[in-house]
Amino acid sequence: MVDLIDQTPGIRPRPTLMRRLDATARLCFPAACTIVLMLLCLTPFGFADQAQLLPATAYACVWFWSLFRPGSMPPPVVFVIGVLLDLLGYLPLGVGVLGLLITHGIALRARRVLTRQGFVVVWLAFVGVAVGAAALTWALACALFFRLLAPGPAVFQAIITVAIYPAIAIVFIRAHRSVADPLQA
Repeated sequence: MVDLIDQTPGIRPRPTLMRRLDATARLCFPAACTIVLMLLCLTPFGFADQAQLLPATAYACVWFWSLFRPGSMPPPVVFVIGVLLDLLGYLPLGVGVLGLLITHGIALRARRVLTRQGFVVVWLAFVGVAVGAAALTWALACALFFRLLAPGPAVFQAIITVAIYPAIAIVFIRAHRSVADPLQA
């Protein structure tokens, strides 16, 4: 009998097919946007070290959406994005998956605190996550290749990841408040 009580009173339109499709599209927006941005990073724009944008974009997107819309970025979706990152970014399989899943887990754990803070605090938390993810990627690559690799590319990856986050976050904040909001469906 409790299930029949409406938890949110008010008049609401019936869930037609178009409304359900709209709600589904809004729910899938974060994952689809992440994958599209990853694919755009592979287009030849002629930038130096353009390949470094792929993991930077993936980490920034997973961090943002896991923090602000965790229902739209569940672990299986993060896993698929990680596999795509490994396949497109020429990483050993599992390195990107593990890094993105750890990033997702940290975002979920820190969600209650960070969503109440300003942008600078969220960005500083992401700096720690990006540096940790770059260090993890470097350590796993060293272990998988059985030799000590130069840490320069990992440091550069961390810098690019930290630098790209504000640009991605500005666009995603606007999308979070409009297009990706399932409550507006």
